[in-house]
Amino acid sequence: MSATSTEGNTGTTRTTRKALVVGGGIAGPVTALALRRAGIEAEVFEAYRTSAEGIGGTFMIAPNGLGALATVGLEAEVGRIGQPVGPMVIEDGKGRVLAEFSGLADLPRGRLMRRAELYEVLQQRLRESGIEVRYGKRLVGAEEGSDGITARFADGSSATGDLLIGADGTGSTVRTLIDPAAPAAEYTGLLGIGGYSPYRLPGRAGRGESVHFANGARAFFGYWGLADGSGTAWFSNIPQPEPLGLEQVRAVGQEEWLRRCRDLHADDLPAREVLRVADAATLEVFPRLEIMPSVPHWYRGRMVLVGDSVHAPSNSSGQGVSLAVESAVELARCLRDLPDHTAAFAAYEAMRRPRVRKIAADAARTNSQKSSGPVGRMLFKVIAPIAMRTFMSPEKTLRPVHGYRIDWDRRVLPVAPGTTGRQGRAVTAA
Repeated sequence: MSATSTEGNTGTTRTTRKALVVGGGIAGPVTALALRRAGIEAEVFEAYRTSAEGIGGTFMIAPNGLGALATVGLEAEVGRIGQPVGPMVIEDGKGRVLAEFSGLADLPRGRLMRRAELYEVLQQRLRESGIEVRYGKRLVGAEEGSDGITARFADGSSATGDLLIGADGTGSTVRTLIDPAAPAAEYTGLLGIGGYSPYRLPGRAGRGESVHFANGARAFFGYWGLADGSGTAWFSNIPQPEPLGLEQVRAVGQEEWLRRCRDLHADDLPAREVLRVADAATLEVFPRLEIMPSVPHWYRGRMVLVGDSVHAPSNSSGQGVSLAVESAVELARCLRDLPDHTAAFAAYEAMRRPRVRKIAADAARTNSQKSSGPVGRMLFKVIAPIAMRTFMSPEKTLRPVHGYRIDWDRRVLPVAPGTTGRQGRAVTAA
């Protein structure tokens, strides 16, 4: 940690640093890869004793997220997994189209994929890059010194570096070390269920060329045909006033959860037909769909937060993964260009906070609509077609979100003290 280096075209000379990255899911590995590109050594520490191959549901990576992954050299690998997102179709519970919109023509199409697919790509790249992931390392504390920070783990081991980066999700330990009074993740009032059905949708939907979102009579339903024409992927967001624990979910069982979904969507089309032949063995239940409220302190001393640990919008945003990988790359740029870590953290927060706050607020409104009663659903049915032609046109709603691009080669400038939330000169929009 005593050698010096000059970084790329920034002209910045700084002490070489090592970062301890807590969390081995998605944000942690992307952070480590971005740091490596910035010339910073990184080591990843995962609380679970084993890796997460094959675990997790399906999500979308939007064009902005694909751009961030390309920045760390994963464009080709990510382009080979999942399937591209076609036009998005908004329906009522009877299959009637209320609105339809495609992505922006000058941007790449987003991709639907299983979490396990992206996880495998990231793990492979970590191995190729020589970045070590240490399993069974549950963080319990950290001690800062004048020239570094030591992380302490539940198994009695420790590790020392210059920085500690919390990529440890909505239940972040690092967040509580930074601020013991930090807010916890909030339950959205929705339970998520998803799975596979051999039901084949008609037309382009059956070929995976469109993604459908329907506000049913009693619950929200999303579905799309698989690209190979073999069936339909589906999910349902079910209003659930009290959050359930994992053991409670498991005690109910997959067959019973599928039966409940069928009852909730008994009057909805095509949900009823999709669920009628759905395979219970493929069912995944996510008992706590969560959202992070505004976190007052993103960093303190040598500790900083990234991804869901500091900004987890609800799943309604379609931006959870994309925002996490954006922040991972932007944090690496700030640490590359601003030798003092406090200045780097301040620039990072100023760059990211306004964007994630706006996206989270929009997603919260969508969640409210999903969990609304019959009157709310009727109002949505009336308003949606008008909204999509006016204030919710793709250009107005998608451009600020999907058009965000990270300019890796542009130097990050410091921000003045007390300017948290001010947009810097670090990003260019497509």
